[in-house]
Amino acid sequence: MSKHSAVHATFTIERNLAATPERVYKAFADPAAKRKWFVGPSDWEGSPLKMDFRVGGKETVSGGPQKGPIHTYTSTFMDIVPNQRIVTCYEMHMDEVRISVSVATLEFASSGKGTKLKLTEQGVFLDGYDDAGSRERGTRGLLDQLEASLK
Repeated sequence: MSKHSAVHATFTIERNLAATPERVYKAFADPAAKRKWFVGPSDWEGSPLKMDFRVGGKETVSGGPQKGPIHTYTSTFMDIVPNQRIVTCYEMHMDEVRISVSVATLEFASSGKGTKLKLTEQGVFLDGYDDAGSRERGTRGLLDQLEASLK
């Protein structure tokens, strides 16, 4: 019999970005713009990002090292306020094993000539496969890639 666990955690990341809220929002909302930065490490193989950006729409992408495991991100857009807020519910799988379920809220606000981006994630990490610290580090890396794509 296997041991099951559920560890709950919340983290918030704030970034001041040198781009308008409209440009930052578009980097999340437009599939072509998001494909430029929402990717795994360069040595990973991956599937193309699929996105239906509307409330109730889905987004999926997967990838991993050549010999596995494959990490799969599947989300549903729960709330969209153009140029202001995006709320998603998403799950992560490692191969066929669900490792987490999260609610992520992105908030975009004008800040001088740029944007204050606030990302809050509330997650449950399942059976010891993932944890909030690893997820936060990975998310910070993705936001670094976002910031580079906006330059």
